[in-house]
Amino acid sequence: MGFLNLSRPTLVNLAVALETGRLSPPFSTSNVANYIPATLNRDIVDELNRLNVMGVHSQHIAYTLRLLAEERSTSQAVSDRVDLVWTGPEIAGSQSRDTGVVVRELFTTAKISVLISSFAIDKKQKARELFMVLAERMDFNPELNVRMFLNVNRPHNSEVPTSTLLREFASNFRQDIWPGKRLPEVFHDPRSLMVGVESKACLHAKCVVVDKERVLVTSANFTEAAHERNIEAGVLLNDPVTAIALQMQFESLVTRNILCRIPGV
Repeated sequence: MGFLNLSRPTLVNLAVALETGRLSPPFSTSNVANYIPATLNRDIVDELNRLNVMGVHSQHIAYTLRLLAEERSTSQAVSDRVDLVWTGPEIAGSQSRDTGVVVRELFTTAKISVLISSFAIDKKQKARELFMVLAERMDFNPELNVRMFLNVNRPHNSEVPTSTLLREFASNFRQDIWPGKRLPEVFHDPRSLMVGVESKACLHAKCVVVDKERVLVTSANFTEAAHERNIEAGVLLNDPVTAIALQMQFESLVTRNILCRIPGV
C-alpha cells in the first residue's frame, strides 16, 4: 500500500486536499504532484484511482489517511520515549547514548527516589566517582530516597557465618564505596550467601529507576569498566508505567522478605 510510505505531514496534506475538493478524481500524476514526493507519485495515483474505481469516496479516503497519520504520530511518540544506551566502540551514525553520561544525568535530575540494582560494583576511587553525583544529590536533598539492591557473594568454599559476611560488606560499603554523608538503604538476596550450591542464587539485575518516571535497563554493572570501556547495551525508557512496574517488582520482594536490608547501611 503506497500510503504507508508517506510521512505524517504528507498524509495530512493529502487528506486536506481530498476533503476540500482541491484534489478529486480522476487522479493523475500532475494533480497529485503538489502533495506528495515525486518518487512516490505513480504509486499513490494508482492507489487513489483503484479506490475510486471500488467506489470509495474522497472523504472516506481522507478519513483513512488521517487515521494513518494519527497512528504514525503515536508510533513516533513511543519511539521518542526510548533511547539506546551503549558502552564501547561507536560507529558512524549511531543513535545511542553513552552509559556513563546517561547514569550521571539520571542521578543529577533525581528529586524523589532512585532505585539501583547491580550484580558487581567497584570499590575505592572508581566507586566514589560513579556515585559522587548521587551522593551529593542525597546530601543536598534530605527528601531524596535511594535504595540499592546489590549482590553479596560468599567466597568460594567459605563457611564464615552470614552475619559476619554482611558486617564486612557494610563496613566496606561505608569506607570504600559510598562517598556521601547520608547512606542509601542497601538490600541483598540472602540466597547468594547460602553454603549449599543447590539453593544458591544471585542478584543479577542491572537497572536504575528514577522518580518512578524513567528507567534504565542495561547489561552494565556499576563499575568503571562497564560504564566507560566494555561493550554494554541497554535501553532508557521515559515511561512511568514501566518505571513503576519495575520498582514494584523490587519493593514486593522486600515486603515478602525475599530481598533483605543489610544491617549497618
